Parts: sequence; C-alpha cells; structure tokens
Amino acid sequence: MSCAICHIRKPRRYCPGVRGDICTLCCGQEREVTVDCPLDCPFLQEAHKHERIALLDPDSLPNQDIRVTEDRLAEHEDLLLAASKSLLEAAFDTPGAADSDVRAALDALIRTQRTLQSGVYYESRPDTPLANRIFSGAQAGLEEFRRQEREVVGMSRTRESDVLLVLVFLQRLALDRNNGRPRCRGFLDSLRSLLSDAGSDVPLVPRASSLIVP
Repeated sequence: MSCAICHIRKPRRYCPGVRGDICTLCCGQEREVTVDCPLDCPFLQEAHKHERIALLDPDSLPNQDIRVTEDRLAEHEDLLLAASKSLLEAAFDTPGAADSDVRAALDALIRTQRTLQSGVYYESRPDTPLANRIFSGAQAGLEEFRRQEREVVGMSRTRESDVLLVLVFLQRLALDRNNGRPRCRGFLDSLRSLLSDAGSDVPLVPRASSLIVP
C-alpha cells in the first residue's frame, strides 16, 4: 500500500480530507494547499498549534479610521457573536469555502456598511461565487439580529457604526489567522472557538492582541 497522494511513500496516517492513508510528508506539504482539511482533524489541530505565522503590522491593517478597542467590543458582545455565528454558518454552508473567501466577503460587507453610514446605500458584492454566498448569509444573519433586537426592546439600539466596528474587527482577526495556505480555515476555527467559549470565563478578545488598542 502506498500514500493516497504521492503514491510513492508508505502511508503513516489516515487523512479524512482525501479519505485515505497518506505519508507524513504529503500531510505537511499538501495540508490546506491541495487538501480540504476538516477542522477536527487531529493532525491539522496539532499543526496549527506549532506553525509560525508572521505578526501583522498594525499600521498595515485596512480601515485604519475605525478604532477597535476592547471596551467597545465588550459593549457590543452580542452583535459580535451574532456576526461571528452568521459568518461561520454561511461558510460551513458553502462547500469548498476557505478563509480567503470569508475575507473577501468581509471586505464587501465593510464596503457596503460604509455606504449605509454615508446615507447612500450601495451593495458591494464579492466577485467570486463562494464569497458572494458567504456575503449573503452573513448579511442575512445581521439583519435577523437587528430584527430580533427590535422585537425584544421595541427599537433598534445597534447603530451602523457598531456593525462596522464588529466587521472591521473580524476582518483583522481573519488577516491575523492567515497562514498563507490557499485552503486555510484557521480563521473559521477561531470563530468556532470564540462561539464555544462565549459562555466561559475566557476573554472575548485576547488581551495581548495587536488587533485592538487599549
């Protein structure tokens, strides 16, 4: 029996991405490159713990005019969780979607949100079908959040600037989790962890994050 990817070396582990046994070299080289790795793959999880991702320069982040602070994010925690859930569900409902598609969707959502603040609404949709589907799902989730808010409190307390703040933070988090592999889903894994930890004592935003300011 030989590796299901290279067909040369002896397989050492089962790969749920290709549904076959592969060698360790192919696992390291093709992981999130040619293989869509399930987020619960133990070898993927272990690799993410040890991989080195270049630190982002805060000055290079997009949308520099939006000041993201821990206090403001904590103030809009429900909105952040709703936006994260909408993005995650939209991505999981889009076969083949990776972090790059989510980043494209977030960029379009932010551009669209900026037009709402200007008073002249214009929907800036992504160019690719996968990102476009995620855009629609996330946008629908945000609209549902605001609809439920109106039902509960009788009015919408969420401002357009609040939505923009949350989207910009998620965009920066997505850039921070990018390991450069074309099929990377580290950002989606972070959203899954954020949502699962939302009811625990774990801080919503890491205190050492360079994505927020004191």
